Amino acid sequence: MNDMTLSRRHFVVTTLATGGAFAIGIGLSSQADAAILSSDHPWNDDTSRPAGEINAWVVIQPDDTVIIRYGRAEMGQGSFTTMPQILAEELECDWNLVKPEYASANRNFVDNKVYGSLSTGGSRAVREQGELVQQAGASARERLIAAAAKRWNVQASECFAAMSKVTHKPTNRTFRFGELAVEAAAIKLDKEPALKKPDQYKFIGRRLARLDIPHKINGAAKFGMDLEVPGMVRAAIIKCPVFGGTLKSVDESKIAGRRGVMQVVKLPNAVAVIADRYYRAQSALNALSIEWETGAAGTTNSTQFRKTYIDALNEKGAEARHDGNVDAAMATAARTIEATYDVPIIAHAPMEPLNAIAHVQADRVDVWVGTQNADAALVLAAQASGMKPENCFIHNTFSGGGFGRRLGPDEVAQAVAISKIVGKPVKLVWTREEEIRQGRYRTQAAIRFKAGFAADGTPIALDMRNSAGSGNPAAVQNGLDAQTTQGLINTAYKLPNYRVLSMLKNTHVPLGPWRAPGHSQNTFFIESFVDEMAYAAKKDPVEFRRALLAHRPDFQQVIDVLVEKGDWGKPMPKGKGRGVAVHESYDSIVGMIAEVDVRNNQVKVERVVIVCDCGTVVNPRGVETQLEGGMIYGLSAAMFGNITIKDGRVEQGNFDTYPVVRLKDAPKTEVYLSSTPGKRWGGVGEPGATMIQPAVTNAIFAATGRRLRSLPIAGQDLGGSV
Repeated sequence: MNDMTLSRRHFVVTTLATGGAFAIGIGLSSQADAAILSSDHPWNDDTSRPAGEINAWVVIQPDDTVIIRYGRAEMGQGSFTTMPQILAEELECDWNLVKPEYASANRNFVDNKVYGSLSTGGSRAVREQGELVQQAGASARERLIAAAAKRWNVQASECFAAMSKVTHKPTNRTFRFGELAVEAAAIKLDKEPALKKPDQYKFIGRRLARLDIPHKINGAAKFGMDLEVPGMVRAAIIKCPVFGGTLKSVDESKIAGRRGVMQVVKLPNAVAVIADRYYRAQSALNALSIEWETGAAGTTNSTQFRKTYIDALNEKGAEARHDGNVDAAMATAARTIEATYDVPIIAHAPMEPLNAIAHVQADRVDVWVGTQNADAALVLAAQASGMKPENCFIHNTFSGGGFGRRLGPDEVAQAVAISKIVGKPVKLVWTREEEIRQGRYRTQAAIRFKAGFAADGTPIALDMRNSAGSGNPAAVQNGLDAQTTQGLINTAYKLPNYRVLSMLKNTHVPLGPWRAPGHSQNTFFIESFVDEMAYAAKKDPVEFRRALLAHRPDFQQVIDVLVEKGDWGKPMPKGKGRGVAVHESYDSIVGMIAEVDVRNNQVKVERVVIVCDCGTVVNPRGVETQLEGGMIYGLSAAMFGNITIKDGRVEQGNFDTYPVVRLKDAPKTEVYLSSTPGKRWGGVGEPGATMIQPAVTNAIFAATGRRLRSLPIAGQDLGGSV
């Protein structure tokens, strides 16, 4: 997730000079299909520059179709609509003529990161590129106006753009955008136009339907799992079940002569079977006798790991933040409380398992894949093939969920390596079991809190000792990985004495970003302990938080709405309770109240109220659905999420052993937007997933008096009425 910051100046210079992209999916499915199925030209070369390309982001065709390039990945979060909506605000085009397509990773590499980062994670699409695509729309609009003014031999100031037309105000003459695009592409502006201010928006903020939904409903949308290319063979794969292990031997005798089976491919740490059909490939793979070299990791288990992380809390650690003097404050405290929390490894479990098509040829590599990081996929394709990056082409597709798992495109490296050996285009598909057992998991983590209070119950000190694994050891500096302390070092709570110590511990289990990376576990940790602090101080949990957030009017506004809409303070029947959590992440403030019913040692989350301040709301419908979806995803982790290791390998394999929230478990959900004015673009894809976990466990405490300090909830003693 290392990203290059793209300045507006760099954006302007590069977008005026370059062009080209690979179209796939929305509104362009026929062209994309033709590119894939045509026998004389099977792949789009990603370097064509249509005559109507006004800048790297905008192509206007003669029939007025507005192709808007999208520099991230659409995994169901809706930014394939949101980003074009931002650009259309400035372009002044007819929304009915808009068709987004994925930006080219090849062009991004060749043309000096013209699209910035193509990595989708950290709720960064709008936050990081909103202003860039806004500028692209404004630039294209002004160049279309300049082209029209030149034709009419009038001043550009006498013209305006609206609904995909340029009008000359004195004479009411018009040109369609499609008539002007070629000339507009050749125009250079003296300076880039100023962007609209938030109070001038007329398109941003509208509740628009997502552009991809009709195509996903009627089956026209192309996911990686849907695609085929001429001459393609199928591959099933199994990697060493102990992470870091290698292949020792394979007995192929049991599959000799099997119908459709073409080849067994041995990789250093995996075995793949190639066949004409996927079922035949997978069946043959299951029949192989494979021996693995697992090493010392093959004796490890989850019990050892949990002890390792909790024991690490006694180590010195690296100081991530220290305000005031915690030790001195604790020495003078009238009362102190302590608690230790921990969480297990959890998997991403996207609904569409990993898959990729790769075709390695003599002079180029083509990969079709639904990836969160097309830039990284291109680099991996180059490394696996031995080809130069400029000769590698990543054709991104829709993907059925990512949540961080598709940031590390392991399937790309495997598919390319296999295609290079086989000499044909290869479609590689992971089973659900392979996807769960070969993840890049959210880290196991533990934390020890200590809080000190004055005689009147006012909190005066908070000390945290946090133990977690780093998913990116290269990012560690001075013993610190910023992701592992997210949500702890940057909490909005204000205490005079505040300290965070970090102890990094890694096992052989590979780690990676999970939806809301460090905030994922740390929001559960801190929002649970702040609740404990409130009860220790004999304060209402909401009012206790208000006091710690007195310096933040935006938080107070969110809490006001949350209290009103969430019925905070209203009595509940025996066995039921409300829990609250409020936290800032990815430039958004989210408050959440959960209502639970606990009986017969079972919990039912009945209602969830969410309030969000994400600054500028591009599409209210998109914000609401992201918060709802994030909440359900986080609820799955809270209720069930637990990857266990035995003999060095993952025990879970499918949704029977790694369950997720189903319809019967889903609570009634209400979302309210309470945004403060300004130019802030807040992310919403991840905050919802973090808040539900402490909101539910705090509600369980309110209902039963039992404080849960570890997850998942399933299997724990909850008590509750009979």
